[in-house]
Amino acid sequence: MARYHPKTFAGLTWHDATAGFREGRDSPRAYLERCLGVIAAREEDLRAFVVYDPDFARQHADDSTARWQAGNPLSAIDGMPIGIKDLIETRDFPTQMGCAAYAGNFPRRDSAMIQALKQAGAIILGKTVTTELGQSEPGPTKNPFDATRTPGGSSSGSAAAVAAGMVPAAIGTQVGGSIIRPAAFCGNIALKPTQGGIHRGERQGSSQSTAGVHANSYEDMWQVAIEIARRAGGDPGTLGLIGPDTPPHPARPQTLGLLETEAWSMLRPAEREAFEALLERIRGLGISVLTDHPALAALERIAAQGKAVTAVIVGFENRWSLLNLEANHPGGLSARAIARLRASEALSVEDYRAALATREEMRAAMARLAPVVDALIAPAAPGIAPLWDPDDTQNPRPTGDIAANAATSALGVPCVTLPVMAVEGMPFGAQVIGQAHQDARATAIAHWLHRSL
Repeated sequence: MARYHPKTFAGLTWHDATAGFREGRDSPRAYLERCLGVIAAREEDLRAFVVYDPDFARQHADDSTARWQAGNPLSAIDGMPIGIKDLIETRDFPTQMGCAAYAGNFPRRDSAMIQALKQAGAIILGKTVTTELGQSEPGPTKNPFDATRTPGGSSSGSAAAVAAGMVPAAIGTQVGGSIIRPAAFCGNIALKPTQGGIHRGERQGSSQSTAGVHANSYEDMWQVAIEIARRAGGDPGTLGLIGPDTPPHPARPQTLGLLETEAWSMLRPAEREAFEALLERIRGLGISVLTDHPALAALERIAAQGKAVTAVIVGFENRWSLLNLEANHPGGLSARAIARLRASEALSVEDYRAALATREEMRAAMARLAPVVDALIAPAAPGIAPLWDPDDTQNPRPTGDIAANAATSALGVPCVTLPVMAVEGMPFGAQVIGQAHQDARATAIAHWLHRSL
């Protein structure tokens, strides 16, 4: 496997192929065949997909090719092959959630976001591997840059498939750190939108769950997200993703705030050095990086409870579905899932309410930073992807720690990965964090920084 460096890595993109579709030099069918060629070459070792259907995809690619040739594509992503995390229901593929209790589950219905993608002409190529129920038990996917390391979780297959050039974009979901962390481990550009920004369809059971996009460019990332939001909106009762119908133009920030999350103390010396060098490069562009301000310090103090708050909220909200699974499918849950369930049973309604109250305090502290900084910047993970031993059943988080993401998940604000660092030949990502509903601004800032750095 090739080692990673942000200056030499060239991921598969879509937006720059569409001119060829219009002019007849290329076609969605030919593009798909290139994707299928990569899958044929790498999937046996990488194992990013649970299931995919080349013939199904070819049929839809031919339909898309005809639309482009006629000058009538349904959208800018008409014909784009997309991987879908196997937590999300799809009519054409089973939805087994990486869980033995759901083996063979085939509800034959499309989630709202899948319906929106199909209306935009995108091709649902297949289902990508997730950890069990989006929690801690890993699937078989390997990191595309080092097979001995995890790709992250729970959007492991989506992140790996994009990094490996199997698809230009894939859908992931996040409750604690499941979009941004695997994106950081695999060198993706990814958006975890404002809470509720993309309609989750049937996946409304967790108040911190959000759907987002992995890609290799800011253009593709934004276009996929906005095409979904234009058709399906956000979660019920929310405003949904707000922003332009085309990718926002890169925008130079004046001031960034350094957010020291719980991951800060977990960085090894080489990772700390790489991130501090990144901050110096940003300062060298004439951008102020704020590290000492009362509002920033207040946010950091309460954000230090991010993991604890997330554990209580997620544990309490997931308890009921896990109890049903345990009762109806004996032996269908892993030991890690059972351990999480037993821990959640110790939580009271009062614990849950206290965690919700702390989460609201966190969000208020974040909002008070709006006039102070254009966005926040932080490591997107507590280092590079850790080594992974499939036989180690004692590690509670084999796909990596959520320390860099728990607070931002609780905050419900947009995060965009910035893959501009490498340590030991592996991706090491930063993240740009915006205010709620400023997804377009966070994307524009991240894009400007990436281009300038």
